[in-house]
Amino acid sequence: MQRKLRPTIGDIAAKAGVSKGAVSFALNNRPGVSDQTRARIRQVAADLSWRPHSAARALSGSKTDVVGLVLARPARTLGVEPFFSRLISGLQAGLSAHGMALQMRIVEDTAAEIEVYRQWWNENRVDAVILVDLQEDDQRIAELDELGLPAVVIGGPARHGGVSSVWADDAEAMLSVVDYLAALGHRRIGHISGMPNFVHTRRRVEALAASAERLGLESIESLFTDFSDSQGAAITRRLLARKQRPTALIYDSDVMALAGLGVAMEMNVEVPGQLSIVAFDDSPLTQLTHPAMTALSRDTFLYGEQAASVLIRLLADPETQIDEQSQTPTLTIRASTAPPRG
Repeated sequence: MQRKLRPTIGDIAAKAGVSKGAVSFALNNRPGVSDQTRARIRQVAADLSWRPHSAARALSGSKTDVVGLVLARPARTLGVEPFFSRLISGLQAGLSAHGMALQMRIVEDTAAEIEVYRQWWNENRVDAVILVDLQEDDQRIAELDELGLPAVVIGGPARHGGVSSVWADDAEAMLSVVDYLAALGHRRIGHISGMPNFVHTRRRVEALAASAERLGLESIESLFTDFSDSQGAAITRRLLARKQRPTALIYDSDVMALAGLGVAMEMNVEVPGQLSIVAFDDSPLTQLTHPAMTALSRDTFLYGEQAASVLIRLLADPETQIDEQSQTPTLTIRASTAPPRG
């Protein structure tokens, strides 16, 4: 991937038709240019995505030995999400082995995330970035291709522009869950899923929907959330209040599964006698509950290390593109699942 050159004061001067001195005056809010010229210069600078360099290394274009990670999720949700803490630990361990550091930023949405990438690129803050939560028609991929900033996306499958990827097969993982629940005799299954624009959410939803006829299921339903415990609890309460309620629920995160278990206890719905629960991640939280939860297990720390390894190889050869599949999560059976009573 060819890295895009950062705009300079000379570029701004050439496009605005003024001297470099005039550009300096305008951008530093000093007298010496008219208000009209100042406005024109600042507009050109904005069009070129120019920002002042924050350090001498930005002027030289030297390596930073820093990798960036931006998370566009609510900070309150991330604070209790075991998946990300283990993933970040694996990323940092893999990078540290090569003398590299991880810089993380939490933002509100994709637009803010893209702005961080532009800032990091313009100020030479990072050598590369790690992307998570791959989206349908992901705007971030085109932006990173345009900047020429090396990147590895955790998610897939298939290639994404010029960005490399590490991914696990979420569809296959979901099939293993629904096949198991159907074999137990469950015919009404609910899915408390993540955000609808995430690729991994869509693959799970589609895999579940495609299983209905094949397994003779009476009803299936996927309901979207922001991965928070509050939304997981609210949707669980709504589903369990129905006259024909599901006999099994699949949660896209451990935190939501724990919230769902709490709601079942609150509503006197016995787990697993009246309701089976499966969590999509298998953190220690799922093993400390009563009953212990059936869950899809994988080594998330190793997943992070694998992504770091791909990124190190990418930096060694920026012209290459790597698409590497990780181990598919496997179902670990515990006490939260059983045949439906009656």
